[in-house]
Amino acid sequence: MSDCHGRLRIVTRLVLVDDDPMVRTGLRLILGGEPDLDIVGEAEDGRRAMEVIRDLRPDLVLLDIRMPGQDGLTTTEMLRAWPEPPRILVLTTFDADEMVLRALRLGADGFLLKDTPPPRMIEAVRAVAKGEPVLSPSVARQVIAAATAGREPARPEASTELGGLTERELEVAVEIARGRSNTEIAERLYMSVATVKANITRIFAKLGAGNRVQVAMKVRDAGLLGDTED
Repeated sequence: MSDCHGRLRIVTRLVLVDDDPMVRTGLRLILGGEPDLDIVGEAEDGRRAMEVIRDLRPDLVLLDIRMPGQDGLTTTEMLRAWPEPPRILVLTTFDADEMVLRALRLGADGFLLKDTPPPRMIEAVRAVAKGEPVLSPSVARQVIAAATAGREPARPEASTELGGLTERELEVAVEIARGRSNTEIAERLYMSVATVKANITRIFAKLGAGNRVQVAMKVRDAGLLGDTED
């Protein structure tokens, strides 16, 4: 598809999965009018979603985490087992509950609250479609704190994985694990926000991580958080 200037426009194909038809209608109204977003299918539960996604092969799935029958967690895990899974953006009405944390651990690309303002939701869908993990800013720190809570013995395999990072990338990864935003990381490490984002992109690629929570857990497992922060 091309725009009015003849330039090629990349269209992201979406599938909406939610047991509430009113939520699906709302999402369709919010996202369906955007020229670069194409809602190609819907499903009311995880089991039906697997059929729709297998048939339509969308780029991105907006997935409700709490559904009767097969919930969003099981669906996320099953999709991530595919050789080429779609990106997954989890939708929830709950701030940083245990199910959201589990979805991120399973490899969801991000999550948003269902009451996210429409402009922010559109922005988030576009970001995830481009491979940029998204967490609702209001709860990102809580989610990472929950993921890294507790003092577990360091795991050698985690240290080996992190060994592939440069010194600067490792510093950024540790700050991610401390729940800091890109702006906060930039201020602490005397970097520009753009440089922080570039480092994070490389970190995700090297660690095979789909979101900040997975990076934080690897840092924790490597024993790099310590008891105190400077």
